[in-house]
Formats: sequence, structure tokens, C-alpha cells
Amino acid sequence: MNELNTAAFGNLFAGIHHDANDERIDTLVSRGGVLIERIVSTGQASPPGFWYDDAREEWVALLAGAATLEFEDPAAPPRRLLPGDYVHIPAHCRHRVSWTDPTVPSVWLAVYVGAAPGEGDGEA
Repeated sequence: MNELNTAAFGNLFAGIHHDANDERIDTLVSRGGVLIERIVSTGQASPPGFWYDDAREEWVALLAGAATLEFEDPAAPPRRLLPGDYVHIPAHCRHRVSWTDPTVPSVWLAVYVGAAPGEGDGEA
């Protein structure tokens, strides 16, 4: 049977290790310029001075835990996220995760829209 015609099932909270040393990223769907990932953070944050600068639009919802996002734009104050909060981040809007709760896994659902870095945008 064709993979595209088969339903896929899962649970966004399965396989979470509360004491993981590394952030976990699982691809759930990747089709036609759309990438959906589950990200589990257990106290991890972006390194000092590091900014994400993605060529794709990003929509992120925090499903569990807590986190703080910072934006390079000084007019955008840091934003604390709690379960149910979401943010739409335009392409090339520089941002970083400055904090995630070290006591409870922070479970993110991230949806990226547009070409992956290096696909038709001149970036590698």
C-alpha cells in the first residue's frame, strides 16, 4: 500500500524522558513545504548569543511545561509561554529559547511552512 494513503497514528506525549540531557526533536509529518515536529525540552535553552534565523515561517504551540522566547527586535519583550500558548514567527524573525522548565518536560508542536533551508532560497 502507498505510504501517502496510509493513516499514521501516534501520541504527542509518548516516549518522553523527564531527565533527558538533550532536547528531542521528532518529525511527525514532512510534505510539500510543510514540516511538523514534536520537540521536547527538559531544561535546555539556546546558547548565549545564538539566534534562530529560519527562512521558513514557524508556528509553535507549547503543549506542556513552560518556556521563555526572546526576539532580537528590542521592541518585542521576552514572552513566557505556558501550555496552550502559541506563536507565529515570520521567516527570518530572529528568536531564541532563553529558558525551559527544568522540572517538567516542555512539549512543543512546531509547524514550519516554506522551503527548508537550502531549498531554493540561496541559503545553505
